[in-house]
Amino acid sequence: MNIDSINNGIVLDHITAGLSMRLYDLLGLDSLDCSVAIIKNVSSKKLGKKDIIKIDADIPVNLDVIGYVDPGITVNFIREGKLYEKKSIAIPENLINVIKCKNPRCITSVEQELNHVFKLTDRKNRIYRCIYCETKAQ
Repeated sequence: MNIDSINNGIVLDHITAGLSMRLYDLLGLDSLDCSVAIIKNVSSKKLGKKDIIKIDADIPVNLDVIGYVDPGITVNFIREGKLYEKKSIAIPENLINVIKCKNPRCITSVEQELNHVFKLTDRKNRIYRCIYCETKAQ
């Protein structure tokens, strides 16, 4: 298989195998007007298997979304065909408008303009809870 290199853009590397589509959806990559390559189940010495996403555009990405889905991801920023910057991602303490509260009694289901805010309550198990009703994120 041959995937072209990118000149200016972003490479999301070391994605746990099988999580690339969830990341694609949460980052809204389907709405981009550029090439986006998802490479699944690539052999990896570190992970065994991994996914990779290549975005052929220099766009802003929400690092909190990436940290929520998989904090082991490496974000590589490419400029003029060369690695410009490399970031390791951590688990975010708060998520704002990344996911929505599923509790129908939560104030966010009535007050549409309120931000959906989730706080990390259990770092080991990566559990987030709504700050308004304490419903566990799904």
